[in-house]
Amino acid sequence: MAVFDSVLTGGRVMDPESGTDRLANVGISDGVIGAITSETLEGHDSIDAKGLVVAPGAVDLHSHGQDDENYRVQALDGVTTALELELGVLDVDGWYGERLGNALINFGASVGHIPVRMAVMNDPGDMAPVADGAYKAASEAQIKEMQELLHRGLRSGALAIGFVLALAPAVSRWEALEMFRVAAHHGANCHVHMRGMGHKEPLTSIEGLSELIAASVTSGAPLHLDHVNSSGQHAVPELLQMIEEGRSHGVDVTTECYPYTAGMAPIEAAMFNEGWTDKFSLDYGDLEWADTGERLTASSFAEYREIGGMVIAHSMRQDLVDATVTSPLTAIASDGYLKAGKGHPRTAGTYSKVLGHYVRESRVLSLMDAIRKIALMPAQRMESLAPAFKKKGRASVGADADLMVFDPAKVIDHSTYREPTLPPEGMLHVLVNGVPVVRNGAVQEGVSPGRGIRAPGA
Repeated sequence: MAVFDSVLTGGRVMDPESGTDRLANVGISDGVIGAITSETLEGHDSIDAKGLVVAPGAVDLHSHGQDDENYRVQALDGVTTALELELGVLDVDGWYGERLGNALINFGASVGHIPVRMAVMNDPGDMAPVADGAYKAASEAQIKEMQELLHRGLRSGALAIGFVLALAPAVSRWEALEMFRVAAHHGANCHVHMRGMGHKEPLTSIEGLSELIAASVTSGAPLHLDHVNSSGQHAVPELLQMIEEGRSHGVDVTTECYPYTAGMAPIEAAMFNEGWTDKFSLDYGDLEWADTGERLTASSFAEYREIGGMVIAHSMRQDLVDATVTSPLTAIASDGYLKAGKGHPRTAGTYSKVLGHYVRESRVLSLMDAIRKIALMPAQRMESLAPAFKKKGRASVGADADLMVFDPAKVIDHSTYREPTLPPEGMLHVLVNGVPVVRNGAVQEGVSPGRGIRAPGA
């Protein structure tokens, strides 16, 4: 009998691809699931999974916090792969190189239109452009330079092209379409935070999504719409209808959401320019300064905008968030970001909230559907360009042993806007490439099994 590196014994193994839902032992060797069986398995290490669910770990398509602080917090929430696909990065090789050999979980990134635009336009901003990168129209020569940098990033193995059009109002429709054409050339997805938001004219979220669907159809590039809940706001039902109709007519468009009624963004970003209160139907008191938890006033808003930093916007209706989470069209993605322990609770709680609140408490999602949204749907979105994802998001023989092991009767999020790093309850074990990174609810020290996931390039 083969001796496995590790064995999970007696768990409820759930695989959203095959529909497998059975009590079984799982044998893991060399980071890969080698057996799922009712037979007794021998391993050098063993984890008792009796009474627990063994499922593929979360593949987070939208994770801005790409450092050890964020990886540790996300691992406790069942995340085994965290991807920066919305904003993206400029130097793909450098970004992967910084994380090689020292990451707790798997990681990956797109090449980003905004970082590329900031470089071409010499914008001094950090996460968001604050000068020409946001407010100056690009010349034809600059558009060509951006295209070449995007080509370079995809040839280096970037997983997609990321767009945050809301950060750069000077981006013309033609410029965005030209960037979509680069993605189409490589068969890469476009992961987009659209420029339209909400339901109030002008430039509603319906107009924003219409631009993206047109760019996808015109260029041939696949489209992934980021956080349909926060971009759509009151127009979420209309956006979901547009996506469903587009898919029925052959448009390659997908979307995602997070299970919270507040978003978070840099306060210095263009979306908070004059007129934002009317545009978003919000007031200063709907904004919460992430570092302190204080609700803003006109005076403190102006003060913090000069400094720059993250602000939490309480902007969404609970019923529409619920409808988005439960829609069969949406994958779950955190949009997570923490810095020095400050940020949004979605970084620490997104996946446990779905498994605990939406599955067990509200009973509006089946457990298998939740796991599909958390793990399989994101992996399937990425696998056409990056075949490595064909072994992610599954709990089957031959799949990578990226697994979460949780108590379905107890799993729940505990993070809050004031205490965003509080870990969830009931997420007991998490394995990345077969190595336990969370054991009995605690992050394991001295292990770095996370691998960079890249497209083959060209």
